[in-house]
Amino acid sequence: MTIIANYIRQQPQHQTQLTEIYQAILAVVPQETTEKIAYGMPTFYLNGNLVHFAAAKQHLGFYPTPSAIQRFSKELRPFKTSKGAVQFPYTQELPLSLIQEIVKFRVQENMKSVGQKSL
Repeated sequence: MTIIANYIRQQPQHQTQLTEIYQAILAVVPQETTEKIAYGMPTFYLNGNLVHFAAAKQHLGFYPTPSAIQRFSKELRPFKTSKGAVQFPYTQELPLSLIQEIVKFRVQENMKSVGQKSL
């Protein structure tokens, strides 16, 4: 069992949504991406943190960095956002395709930053 799967198992009320977002992210990250817990949240790591997510009382928190929130601001209008976070209420279906697009954007950002560091 992975560290993120263990986190999900410990959240019985929200296992469905947590499993959905976990599987959606897994489907689009490169194979070399690793999983960890950072800041107490499930985190995908590839040349730096890609995205985090976590169960909250009323919503699923998704933390893709401020640049991703800015880039997808139009698509995220239906949801409460802050500088680097999105709140997906448990009462609504998760926008899995949007989440995947955001993750792909973050992968590209992290891959570009590695290329710039090696110059």
